[in-house]
Amino acid sequence: MATPAIRLRGLTKTFGTTHAVDHLDLDIGQGEFFSMLGPSGSGKTTVLRLIAGFELPTDGTVELFGDDVTNRAPFDRDVNTVFQDYALFPHMTVLENVAYGLRVRGIAKKQRTEQAREALASVRLESFGDRKPGQLSGGQRQRVALARATVVQPKVLLLDEPLGALDLKLREQMQVELKEIQRSLGITFIFVTHDQEEALTLSDRIAVFNNGRIEQLGTPAEIYEGPKSPFVADFVGTSNIFDASESSGLLDLDGVHSVRPEKLTISSAAGAGISLPGTVSEVIYLGTSTRIIVTLDGGKRLSVLEQNVAARAADDRDARVYVNLSTSDLVSLVS
Repeated sequence: MATPAIRLRGLTKTFGTTHAVDHLDLDIGQGEFFSMLGPSGSGKTTVLRLIAGFELPTDGTVELFGDDVTNRAPFDRDVNTVFQDYALFPHMTVLENVAYGLRVRGIAKKQRTEQAREALASVRLESFGDRKPGQLSGGQRQRVALARATVVQPKVLLLDEPLGALDLKLREQMQVELKEIQRSLGITFIFVTHDQEEALTLSDRIAVFNNGRIEQLGTPAEIYEGPKSPFVADFVGTSNIFDASESSGLLDLDGVHSVRPEKLTISSAAGAGISLPGTVSEVIYLGTSTRIIVTLDGGKRLSVLEQNVAARAADDRDARVYVNLSTSDLVSLVS
């Protein structure tokens, strides 16, 4: 097998008595779009900073393509970082911003200008080279930051929540562009985000972080369809979680289980399989779908997601219904 782009072994970072990163082992493949997903304080950004060299580990090692870079300075690692605030030089033109890294490396002016223009073309901003960053939109500035980071052809590109400051529509557009850029360049992208939908959209693999450790590692489909713990089931998407008592009483099963809202259906009469009686307590229209909250007769609330393939006839609040599910859609969790 090819040497991993990044190999972390026993990586630990403590701040006083707090373990921000707790004995982490992780391999990230060459050319992989890898996302580190988790809530604030889960350790994902600290891991990114340890890879970049902005922080030194308390213990453990960081390898870049088989080369131990644990104690090297950031400028002595073949990685580059794109930050949420873009960090563009306001007094320079867009072209000068992109060419800056080449200039620092001593590349001749003609060559660095050509390479900077090619990098701008890769993010579809070739006609914006003479403008200043203040004359660009947020999405355009983000693409300039990407061009500046990739023009020096790093082996690994680190992205620290780079889309967090953009509005929803622009963020969705940039997600598509980021994936296209990563595929065209063929370099390893390591992406930090707290947005689970963003991670599912972009990634080849995702590491879900919690309390300085990886709670689960896998493809987007593996993470979403097969969460291993209540934390992953609840943090990545929306899940209906049945604790051990609820699983026994409602599902006639041992252990803790989850089921996604889109796997459930509602009917006016009991269906085949597991059919739980209850009352509709809330109906939330979401445009492409409707979220229906049903309070079961025992008091548990379930979320059901229905696609709006046809206009809804009426508001169903207070209606008596059955929530139907198949045991094959239930996921067993390790609590």
